[in-house]
Amino acid sequence: MPVVRLLSARDVRVALPMPAAIAAVLRAFAELQRGRAVLPPRTHLDLPDQQGVALFMPSLLPETGSLGFKAITLFDRNPAIGLPGIQAVVVVFDAPTGQPRALLDGTTLTALRTGAGSAVATDLLARPDACQAAVFGAGPQGRTQLEAVCCVRPIRRAWVVDPDRATAHRFAEEMSSGLGLPVEVASSGAEALREAEIVCTATVSARPVFDDADLRPGTHVNAIGSYKPHVQEVPSATVARAKVVVDHLESALAETGDLLAPISQGVFSAESIHAELGELVLGTKPGRQNAEEITLYKSVGVAVMDLAAAAAALERAEELGLGASFEL
Repeated sequence: MPVVRLLSARDVRVALPMPAAIAAVLRAFAELQRGRAVLPPRTHLDLPDQQGVALFMPSLLPETGSLGFKAITLFDRNPAIGLPGIQAVVVVFDAPTGQPRALLDGTTLTALRTGAGSAVATDLLARPDACQAAVFGAGPQGRTQLEAVCCVRPIRRAWVVDPDRATAHRFAEEMSSGLGLPVEVASSGAEALREAEIVCTATVSARPVFDDADLRPGTHVNAIGSYKPHVQEVPSATVARAKVVVDHLESALAETGDLLAPISQGVFSAESIHAELGELVLGTKPGRQNAEEITLYKSVGVAVMDLAAAAAALERAEELGLGASFEL
């Protein structure tokens, strides 16, 4: 009988520190761009009565012999009743044999790999001297966004914006302590953007969370919250004047209001998208080309990110003896 390793949220965190997650996701984007990864379209199951959606995301990375899928639910009203808005599991199989190898907490993994994707983009698109950041959204995704950005730029100060002031203050206190830098609660988007050179949006807002006029020249934006056509975190005017890079072109154009809204308004076009992130990773297209550019990384999340991160976590967990093993 196959022996399957079960990795809890804590196990995943120990086995996959952010620098390791960044390295795994960078390799995944390179393999995806080279055409070596298999990435079928993800299946959406809309759950309007629950104000949620379930996504099922399979992928294959032949280089690492990993096959797997993530099942994830996103329920917008869960935080109001004390539950995570995002909940997920990731299953990893051995590609040559099809045997199941592991079941991982996908909620923690999703936050880590999404942050890691933004770190890769930030490293390739933000100004080298960028040292101040603003995060919109004080949830788990906002936390790993700031953590990841700090891995690739010498962040000295950060601001957080969230309509829930108590959550924002808790974020600021815990992230200040964990990262060893001052994190302040901003009273408005304008205050947060006054000095920010790197901006991360990680919310469930259906409307833009900042005004384009408040964005400084040379700012880099990581936009990771919008994954539905009617949800738009980033102003259309920002998209229209930015150098836009996406994690996966087909998925981004099918799913996110951050791009679909400005396209429908006639201020942006699919042809205006500069590149997929993998093209920047491989050097086939340039990243930032001058200090005044506004750059925007739009991520909807792709399954190869999950699989690469899960495979890296599993390998390290086996070395450390983390998790529980059981026979099916």
